[in-house]
Amino acid sequence: MDLTQFTSGKIHLNQYATHLKQNGASIHVHYWGVMPKHYDNLRHKHSFFEICYVVEGKGKYLDDGQTHSLQENTMFLSRPDVLHQIKSEQGLFLLYVAFELIESESSEQWIRIMEEAKTCSRVSIEVKDDTTAALLWKSMLIQSTKLEHIFFEEILNNLAFSLIASLLQTFVHYSHNDHHHKILPEACSPLLNQATLYIKDNLSQSLKLTDAARHFHISGRHLSRLFVSELGVSYSEYVQNERIQRAATLLKTTDLSIKDIAEKTGFTTVHYFTRVFTSALNSSPGRFRALYTDLKTTTYNDEAN
Repeated sequence: MDLTQFTSGKIHLNQYATHLKQNGASIHVHYWGVMPKHYDNLRHKHSFFEICYVVEGKGKYLDDGQTHSLQENTMFLSRPDVLHQIKSEQGLFLLYVAFELIESESSEQWIRIMEEAKTCSRVSIEVKDDTTAALLWKSMLIQSTKLEHIFFEEILNNLAFSLIASLLQTFVHYSHNDHHHKILPEACSPLLNQATLYIKDNLSQSLKLTDAARHFHISGRHLSRLFVSELGVSYSEYVQNERIQRAATLLKTTDLSIKDIAEKTGFTTVHYFTRVFTSALNSSPGRFRALYTDLKTTTYNDEAN
């Protein structure tokens, strides 16, 4: 199957398959990628998971100080906050997806699975081209070109969710009884749910901790403690992550200028927006938009930055 014909599918995937919610899991997809010519990138890390599938080519994957060989039908996993790098002199044809679990909207079982994925020992696996994950990826790309079909979005989202579940199963050997000893976070409190909705609805505003606390008639210390104890991140980290996620969505799905997107997501200047966005996603806003919305962008090399 010549997958280059499905390069256009990345555009529809980044428009319609970015928030997947099924079977107790709520998954935010940062981006879907189809890159026929992926060369070297710089050593970097993400705050989310990224899984890549080598369709063609050879190269190397450096992860946490270890080097793994890449060839056709290799799948490899980048875990949150782990330094990694892709190298290829001749170029790799890569399919890839970047995602994270929205824990406040997900079941304890899914939280366990994702915690296991963060510590899994195998980050590079050779698969056959008829394995479930490989077939699902190709089926999803085919579906992503069927925009005119009546159930286009429903089928696409089901395939996307099934693919991510299958990819996790490829790397994570999870058993219901494996982690009974772990202490899991309780369901988010009603106040925290209100606070997260308030943030999402007001991203264009400054969203200072003191202002948000005043809105809910509580102290800033109390609100800050809620985020750390229940979500494991500070209030400011949560706000910035939401700004970045919204900006990425607008870059993929609208024609708004980068200046307008910066304003809509609460960044005071385009320069500051560009710096924060690039640090979070290892790509400038302009390049990110080209990677996931431009049919002509078929080559990746960090020398182009």
